[in-house]
Amino acid sequence: MVQDIDQQAVNTIRVISAEMSHTANSGHPGAPMGCAPMAHVLFSKFLNVNPKNPAFINRDRFVLSNGHGCALQYVLLHLLGYDVSMDDLKNFRQIGSKTPGHPEATDTPGVEVTTGPLGQGISNAVGLAVAEAHMAARYNRPNFDIFNNYTYVIVGDGCLQEGVALESISLAGHWKLGKLIALYDANNITIDGTISCSFTEDVVKKFEASGWHTLEVENGNHDLDSIAAAIAAAKAVTDKPSLIKIKTTIGYGSLIENSSKVHGSPLTADDLRQVKQKFGFSPNEKFVVPQAVYDLYAERRKKNEAYEFAWREIFERYTDAYPTEAAEILRRFRGDLPDGWRSTLPVFSPEDPPLANRKSSEVVINALANVIPDFMSGCADLSSSTLNRWKSAVDFQHPSTGLGDYCGQYFRYGVREHGMFAVMNGMACYGGIIPIGATFLNFLTYGWGAARLAALTHLRTIYVMTHDSIGLGEDGPTHQPIEVLALTRATPNMLTFRPADANEVVGTWAAALEHPRSPSIFSFSRQELPNLKGSSAESVAKGAYVLQDQHNPRVILVGTGSEVSLAVEAAKILADKHTISARVVSMPCTELFDDQSDDYKRSVFIPGIPVISVEALGVYGWKKYAHSSVGMKSFGASGPYKKLYEKFGITKEAIVEKAKATLDYFDKVGHVPELTIEI
Repeated sequence: MVQDIDQQAVNTIRVISAEMSHTANSGHPGAPMGCAPMAHVLFSKFLNVNPKNPAFINRDRFVLSNGHGCALQYVLLHLLGYDVSMDDLKNFRQIGSKTPGHPEATDTPGVEVTTGPLGQGISNAVGLAVAEAHMAARYNRPNFDIFNNYTYVIVGDGCLQEGVALESISLAGHWKLGKLIALYDANNITIDGTISCSFTEDVVKKFEASGWHTLEVENGNHDLDSIAAAIAAAKAVTDKPSLIKIKTTIGYGSLIENSSKVHGSPLTADDLRQVKQKFGFSPNEKFVVPQAVYDLYAERRKKNEAYEFAWREIFERYTDAYPTEAAEILRRFRGDLPDGWRSTLPVFSPEDPPLANRKSSEVVINALANVIPDFMSGCADLSSSTLNRWKSAVDFQHPSTGLGDYCGQYFRYGVREHGMFAVMNGMACYGGIIPIGATFLNFLTYGWGAARLAALTHLRTIYVMTHDSIGLGEDGPTHQPIEVLALTRATPNMLTFRPADANEVVGTWAAALEHPRSPSIFSFSRQELPNLKGSSAESVAKGAYVLQDQHNPRVILVGTGSEVSLAVEAAKILADKHTISARVVSMPCTELFDDQSDDYKRSVFIPGIPVISVEALGVYGWKKYAHSSVGMKSFGASGPYKKLYEKFGITKEAIVEKAKATLDYFDKVGHVPELTIEI
């Protein structure tokens, strides 16, 4: 079979993608076989990246939103010359390989974001495009386009059915992100069958209504020229993101093409043989890339290397002309914080007036934002409640709106928690940005899919979650989080902070910033809290510490957040009225405490002394740290917060009674089990 080189490259991608899932006996061959033409055109003609330097700052970003089709991306990375070998392709979906079952930014050179859960990738792409727009506005100068990359994303029918995608698509249109281009793999198939059973809306009109520029390619299986022309036309539109609807056939070339069967099941041996024959390959050879295809991509690689070389020459001249800005760019993309940032942190004393944690956080972020330009903060329509907008902040908006500009660092996300968190992930993956998002703690779970991916991808994203307990009062159980922190504390590589007062809020911000590979959840009170004697910003880094102590304590009261002050009051009552000496431990971050040495843990929680936890959220999870608990075992209720604390038994008197009962119990048992030590 005589094929032109582009068609041969497309067919190579199809065959090897099918071979990968067949060899693994696992995977999704349909999308790679259908998307091969659009992906080949994009990677061989438009995508400016340098495989020898995957972290090149001004590279184009590519996202495979329908991440189940990742064999497609791995093949293209291999062809372009990334550190993805043929053996890596053969080890598809195997433990420890560079080619996991869905793209993971931490595993594979050239993968920008972790995708797989549908809708996340297109939303991350919006964040990547936001980051480019902001960096360009902040740092570019006449004749110095330091930031001018494009963000490309392949997206499928499944992604566009997810709510998070709709939220992010709406934001992208509002922000007029002209360097965001989405290639829509319109194959009309999902796992349950054709989309006629569940997805009959006009996608193109929906995007147009959301402020996108749209184009269509009728024959995405063969018409490479039209795909290329559409991408070029999309790049010419600078004031709108672009959607290119490309009609394809899922599993093109397979005996079961255009069916749901080819979506998530490897091809049979017979089917794979006929696919190879159909596309001009020997059915008896495996994982073969014609030299002409390698040569084609080698030529593209040379152009991309020249592209980066030219950019570096520009950046050298930029450095001479704007040394401060150049140094700041490099610092930000290293992930370092500015020198001296800690010196700006405020200090509070017990004599200072009580402050709600959300309010003391506002004081901290106002101090930090003056010296850390990396912050990109935003809120899901609760700015006056979450208080994460600093006084000098400008809104991120397209300049034509008159509402702000692309230099802006504050985002009005609207009522879109999931979109907000997913866009934050994209910004973090771009580099040079510390995204901050805010809402009420109870609504963290609206965007949980994206928050979980931040932990999986090791991103420094910060979630300012206020109104963090039944202490929010009259809004009632629909808004009162009970179980949320049990979820965040159970999530690997996620830090959960619930500070007791303003000094611990300072320590919370500091600890989160000093953990560049973990997202942080800030659980902040709505109600005012006293500044406690013995509280320490520095001690937050250890997760838990002795706040106040008495000689030879018989019981330890450990609390978090707004309940630490209750524990302090209860300890005084125990000593004054019951001659029971008590230690009070503040535990702002269980995860950081878990990282401490066993000796330190035993110095805080003395073996043989009963521990009672106090937290106005669910008690689930506290058995690791406490022998008994004062907390919530049901949903909350609507009413003034002080009366709610009384109703649910979270008072200094209830703590005293729990301590006495716990001591009585262990006096009878004759032994107090040791806690917190892992074997």
